[in-house]
Amino acid sequence: MHVVVLYLCAAAVLIAGTQVLLELTVPGGRVPPWQAARLIWRRPVPPVAAGLVVLMVAMAIVQTVHPAVIGDLERDPAGGWWRCGTALLVQSSGWTQAVFNLAALGAVAPVAARTLGNWWALIIFLVAGVASHVVSTAGWSPHGGGDSVAICGLVGALAVGYLLRGTRRDLRLKLLLVPAAGVLLCVLRNNHGVGVLVGCLLGVASAYRPARVGSWRPD
Repeated sequence: MHVVVLYLCAAAVLIAGTQVLLELTVPGGRVPPWQAARLIWRRPVPPVAAGLVVLMVAMAIVQTVHPAVIGDLERDPAGGWWRCGTALLVQSSGWTQAVFNLAALGAVAPVAARTLGNWWALIIFLVAGVASHVVSTAGWSPHGGGDSVAICGLVGALAVGYLLRGTRRDLRLKLLLVPAAGVLLCVLRNNHGVGVLVGCLLGVASAYRPARVGSWRPD
């Protein structure tokens, strides 16, 4: 049952998150995947999104050439709490995790940067990611690494922001699944839940900050 609930939560975040990404990219959110990818990465590309993707691609290559770097940077209570930050740079499950996380980052980061603003997206990415690894290091899962928890933070922020400021009632109702899934994941002691919930909390602040530069409607 634990595994079933875990996958249901992942599916809820993935499906609802995909729909809000499409809605924030194209009115109505109904476009073929190849067109959505082109529009998400349309020019000008947000510098934070481009920088994060380039960094993670570079680190994926580094850990492939020098696998020992994973053990040097992943979270480890005996290795120091600074690893809660460096754990975002390595994918401890290898290329499968790296490819999936790069695809997710490539889909989420540009939309988050345009909607939330470059600096706010970077702050959410770092705070949600580090918080997730801190909780894991403290006992949930002491060893490991990956940036999926930080990506979950961006999805949580976009979901809650659209809940508060979006215009489509049907989508807003679906997006309630995102914070609900975050709570359940935390009950299951899965660090992705921490990322989602931290992102949701920061998404509230982002949606109502006076200098918000993005839009909860497509450009």
